[in-house]
Amino acid sequence: MVRKFPNLSSPITIGRVTFRNRMFSAPMGGTDITNDGCIGAKSTAFYELRGKGGAGAVTVSECMVHPETDGSHAYHLDTSILNSLAAATYTADAIRRHGAIPSLELSHSGMYAGTYMTDKSKQHNMNQWGPSDTVRPDGVPVKALTKEMLSDITAAYGRTAGLAKRAGFEMIMIHGGHGWLLNQFLSPYFNKRTDEYGGSLENRCRLAIEVLKAVREAVGPGFPIEFRMSGSELFDEGYDLQEGVRIAQQIEPYIDLLHVSAGTYQRGFGDTHPSMFKEHGCNVYLAAEIKKHVSVPVATLGGLNDPKQMEEIIAGGKADVVYMARALLADPFLPRKVMANKDEDIVRCLRCFTCMAERAATATRRCTVNPVIGREMEGWEVPKAPVSKKVVVVGGGPGGLKAAYTAAQRGHQVILMEKDAELGGILKSEQALPFKYEMYQLSLTFAKQCRDAGVEIRLQTEATKELIEKEAPDAVIIAAGSRPLILPIPGIDGENVTIVNDYYLKKENVKDEVVVLGGGLAGCEAAIHLAKEGKKVTIVEMRDELAPDANVRHRPLLLKEIQALAEVRTGLKGLEVTKEGVICEDKDKNRHMVKGSSVICALGQRARTDVVEALRDTAPYVAVIGDCAKVSTITNAVYQGYHAALDI
Repeated sequence: MVRKFPNLSSPITIGRVTFRNRMFSAPMGGTDITNDGCIGAKSTAFYELRGKGGAGAVTVSECMVHPETDGSHAYHLDTSILNSLAAATYTADAIRRHGAIPSLELSHSGMYAGTYMTDKSKQHNMNQWGPSDTVRPDGVPVKALTKEMLSDITAAYGRTAGLAKRAGFEMIMIHGGHGWLLNQFLSPYFNKRTDEYGGSLENRCRLAIEVLKAVREAVGPGFPIEFRMSGSELFDEGYDLQEGVRIAQQIEPYIDLLHVSAGTYQRGFGDTHPSMFKEHGCNVYLAAEIKKHVSVPVATLGGLNDPKQMEEIIAGGKADVVYMARALLADPFLPRKVMANKDEDIVRCLRCFTCMAERAATATRRCTVNPVIGREMEGWEVPKAPVSKKVVVVGGGPGGLKAAYTAAQRGHQVILMEKDAELGGILKSEQALPFKYEMYQLSLTFAKQCRDAGVEIRLQTEATKELIEKEAPDAVIIAAGSRPLILPIPGIDGENVTIVNDYYLKKENVKDEVVVLGGGLAGCEAAIHLAKEGKKVTIVEMRDELAPDANVRHRPLLLKEIQALAEVRTGLKGLEVTKEGVICEDKDKNRHMVKGSSVICALGQRARTDVVEALRDTAPYVAVIGDCAKVSTITNAVYQGYHAALDI
């Protein structure tokens, strides 16, 4: 067969191990770590799915090598713990039996041990150890590691690597980036030592090299050792790309694969994990430059989810391997689809950070577009129904489309009724915002899945009680969505006002000075887009803060964009829209004119409960999902649609 992406699909040999393609699954933390520090069964299933999906390698993250100085809540390999080696062995086997190479990431958090980023509320009652005596930005004191402790930590890396090989892992990744311990020693910002581990570049690289030597001694020749580094720390006083090149050259003799990432969690979370506001592949330039100066294969990553872009990266010699994390949550089968020339079927990652926000909030995983994530043990395949039934789905938004597709996969006869001329629901509005275009693409992909599965789609068809009862379905799934909330104030229906949902239809109506009425997630993202177009934008919000509905990973990056691009007026209530702008009132009843020739109304959504009430008794089984049940998120709509179909 002629491959559409020949370079991306080609095998690569690293050390003495051959990988089936160049698409590797990047480290993503497990969720159900046991109390004694073992990999839980849910995590094993989580990693296995990426092996089944066709990745060349699947990296299990992050194995803590030295619990005595690293209190991070992670698993570790220790023969004194009854199930430790067994759990790791089952995980490696679960990955390998699908043809992927299992890899284990070895890590030490250093001065950020016991915390995730810099959240003091999650700090363990233990000393924080790092290269030097210091105080973290959040006020936590850090003690310098002694040479004896460094020797102990180095030995622990080797010991853990040996156990990983014994458990069946076929590659080791040493985490030397993102602000963790080895990066702290590499960094002139973190490392202020005056002994042989500090000062010159050679001294700052010493610990990493000693660790790599210990690992090599433990695993032997030919066993692939990968080193993960930040090509640049991307902040003042950290090392830059030029020094990143020199670090890579120091490390190169001891490794088989150099994995070039970017930034540090603590000072650039949105650099290490590129947000939707950044270009896809924004960090590839770091790997491309370093690759010019080393002879070992180089891996790159950074918001990659497009096979065309990844093929160009490999073909253009910018890297030898591409890593994906979030993209393989959204679609674990992305590599298999690439290998089969079915890239049009890929469900793209939205870079919405739901996966990381949920992990931070509840220590679980969830993905906006893939309801299987975090629940892999319940089954990856949609089970066939014992009896085929007739199903009507009302509404062609993300929840309705997911419900219709899932029901069709189960063997049901599915009719989807959509009152508009186009599928997508609220996602249609996202096509006008470049950094959210993938949300619009999601509706196109879901629609294609429905058509390919045989769903009968009836556009411009309003689902009435009479129409549905005429079809006599066995089940109805109501996914009628929501409608915009419009403040009943004078002037809100004026020609200078555009409802945020309709912006994609009326872009030309929005002039160069804009007032965004409503500082929720939709209003803020619209404001960012308009400001990037060069318009003068002011956000008016009645509450004291913006976008409280945004998740904890997306919100700080959103606010950073707002701060740089738009004016913000909080604590103001809109009273009237005029041709000059919006007349507002503050908490003290003082009036203010916020000037703008155009107004975007982004005051939120209201559930279409009227549709629900009208259709509630139209079939023996009726499920209400998504915004028409309760205005919420795409994540919940997709999840509820999937499970409503499974329940038929």
